[in-house]
This record gives sequence, C-alpha cells and structure tokens, in this order.
Amino acid sequence: MTTSDSNSAEIGLIGLGTMGANLAMNIAEKGFRIAVFNRTLARKDEFYASAGELTDQIVPTDSLEQLVKAIKPPRAIILMVPAGDAVDQQIAALRPLLDKDDLIIDAGNANFHDTNRRAAEAEAAGVPFVGMGVSGGEEGARHGPSIMGGGPKPAWDRVAPILEAISAKYEGVPCATWMGEGGAGHFVKAVHNGIEYADMQMIAEVYGIMRDGFGMDAGRIGSVFEKWNKGTLKSYLIEISARVSNAKDTKTGAPILDVILDKAGQKGTGRWTVIEAQHLGAPITAIDAAVAARNLSSRLEERKAGEAIFGAAPQALSTEALSTDSLEMALIAGKIVCYAQGFQLLRTASENFGWSLPLPDVARVWREGCIIRSTMLNDMAEALTENADLNLMFAPYFSAKLSETEGSLRRVVSTAALNGLPLPALSNALSYFDMMRTSRSTANMIQGQRDFFGAHSFERLDSSGSHHGPWKQD
Repeated sequence: MTTSDSNSAEIGLIGLGTMGANLAMNIAEKGFRIAVFNRTLARKDEFYASAGELTDQIVPTDSLEQLVKAIKPPRAIILMVPAGDAVDQQIAALRPLLDKDDLIIDAGNANFHDTNRRAAEAEAAGVPFVGMGVSGGEEGARHGPSIMGGGPKPAWDRVAPILEAISAKYEGVPCATWMGEGGAGHFVKAVHNGIEYADMQMIAEVYGIMRDGFGMDAGRIGSVFEKWNKGTLKSYLIEISARVSNAKDTKTGAPILDVILDKAGQKGTGRWTVIEAQHLGAPITAIDAAVAARNLSSRLEERKAGEAIFGAAPQALSTEALSTDSLEMALIAGKIVCYAQGFQLLRTASENFGWSLPLPDVARVWREGCIIRSTMLNDMAEALTENADLNLMFAPYFSAKLSETEGSLRRVVSTAALNGLPLPALSNALSYFDMMRTSRSTANMIQGQRDFFGAHSFERLDSSGSHHGPWKQD
C-alpha cells in the first residue's frame, strides 16, 4: 500500500531491517507520523501490513521522491542502512531531493571517522547532518533505546523532542543526549560496544569457572546469575545470562548452552574501539582482551589441535578454593576496571578531538535502554558529576568497592591460572589495577634498553631534561 499524503509526516526513515522497522514502530507509537521507505519494496509492504493499529501513523512510500514529498519541511530523515558505502550511496541519492535545511540522520553503526567525514562534507555544503549512536538491540529500538547524538547542536535540537520521546527513560529522564560535534555520538556508541564486549567476556569467564571448575550444570549457573542480579551486579547482561542459562533447546530438551557452538561472532565495533584506543594511547586492556578472545574463539580447529598436543588442563576446582560469592566479587571488580578504562578512553578522545564529551551524561544515557545498562552506571554518573577528570577507580565510591573486591579478583585469577581456566579479560583487568596502584613501575628498564640500542634518551629522577646512559663506557 502506498499513500499519496503530502507533507503529513513529521519525520522519515529509510531502511526497514530489524532495527529500522522497530525504531519506526516506536516513533509511530509515540504519536509522531512517520514516512518510511525501503529499497526492497516488498519489505516495506510487509512492514506496513504488520503495523496493525499504528498504520494511521505510518506513511509508506515507493520512492525517495515520494518519501521526501511526504515529510513536512524542514525535513528530518533517519538512515537505518548498513554502515559503510551504503550510507554514502544513500546520502548521494537523497541529498539532491532535499532542501538546504533538510536534515539527514545516520543512526546506523557507523565508524566515527566516516561520520566525521560526512559531517565535514555536509558543513562544506551548508546542509545539516547528524551521526547518532543507537543501542539496545531490536527490543530497545522498539520500546526505548539509548541514543547518543553527534553533529551540529542546532540540528540535534531540531529532532531532540522526537528522539527523547522514543528513548528509554531512567526515573523519567530520557536516555538521549547530544555528545558533541561530528562523529562524537558514534564514537561514544563504539566505546559502549567495547565495554559491552568486555562485560560479556568477563561474565563468560565466570560462567566457565562454574561450568568447568565447579562442574555446575546450566540450571544451577542460571540460579547464581539470578541471585547476582539482585545485588551490585544488577544489569541487563546478568539478567539475560540467567535467562540463557535456564533456557532449554526445543529440539533436544537439553540446556541451550550445551548445544551452542563456542564460536563468538562480532560486527566490528569492538575492534574499532581497540584500534582507536591504540591510536590515542589509551590503555583499555580488558576490552582489548575481550576482542582478542572473540577472535580466538573462532579458531576451533587450532584449539582442538592444541588440546591434542598439550592435553586438557586440569580444571576441576574444590569449592574450598573458590566460591560463587568470590566470583561475584571478582566480577564486580573487573566491571569497575572495565568501565573505568572505557571512560578514560572517552576522556582522551574528547581532549584529542576537541569534543568536550559530557561524561556524566554519557553514564546517564547508558542507565537504561542500552545493552550495558546497570545499576552501577547511576553511581558512575554521580562520581563523574563530582569530578569528570578522575579515573573512576579513584572515585571514593568505586575505590571503596575495589578495596573490598580486588582480593577476590586476585584469588579467582590466580586459582584459575593454576588450574588451566582461561580468564583473559579478568586477568587483564587485574594487571591494569595493579599497574595503576604502582607508583614506581618497571618502565625505567624499558627506557634504559631503548637508550642502549637506539639512543632514545631518558629522564632522570634527580634532574630535568634528556639524558643518556654510560653505555659507551662498557
């Protein structure tokens, strides 16, 4: 079905895949009339047919020309198309049909460098463009995502009433905020995804200790996660970990975890986060380890060959060595370190790119709607409000939590290492913690080595300036 309504929609959307369709439904449900277009017209018809009583709020169109005609000027059109060339192609096809003050919003998982380029091109052409991170998966898109905007503030302000209305709410506060110019919104979304990788990996690691170390079945593990979700670790990821652990396979009746292949997929945003952190010199060791762990998980045949050569590690643990309570404390410590690294990366990027990222608002936006939402983020928002320049590990609330839990993290990592249970993210979080509490590191040896073989010089403790060692006297 196609309607000939002209200038009746308040906003438009292109791309009716899972995320786009759910976002469009959300917009319509919140009372905003929306025009939609999809390159495959059959998908547009399927979407409209499934909209039920929301069809009165939806204007389906068969071409970009019809889409533009259906929206009230000045227009705003959301792109929900795959990241990369598809976005550039869609902008190139759409822009000639628009007026100078019509706004294009890229709400896909774009690389922030691409968003920076598109924003610069739009600015040079005198037209508005917003790059917008959206988190929460299909459920969030449908009922309330976390939204991270980037681009000119006036452009964001134009569409903020709609975006705030469709966003998740934390105690009535919209989880939708402008983060800064250019690609700031997409960068914040990338860091969100990097933290998500680490959070998921650390949960998987303690799951592995319960499964392989304690010999617990999936149902018992699910009960542990349910218990944890009532305390400090209360979060979306712990909640769904319980549900995944308790779910049964409809084909075999076995726990679904017992039939899922241990090969983790990824779409690249976590990798982008790690790459950019390396460029910026911002250590995010737990996130880096989580990305590497996903890569290693795909090497199934190599891992089987390794076990054939070296044998399976002696993994069984006694409950006297560790307990589920110690795992909970270790996970709390690891989570604090992981988020501290993520916010340090945001702070470093803000300084390098001139964004002035509102770090307390970032934490607030993540409190609901997104994948990493948790009760701990409200405490992080408060800590960053008090001092946005402080490493979260050093904020009074979190330093107290770390003092309480780091012993458990240390016992879990060391016990697992002695028993062949891999904990890449948790062990890297522990190493980061230990390095950040060491005032006199071992980097003096590295500087001595660098000066010896490359005359790179070093600084001294007792005098300023650059110095060289007495190597030529050897």
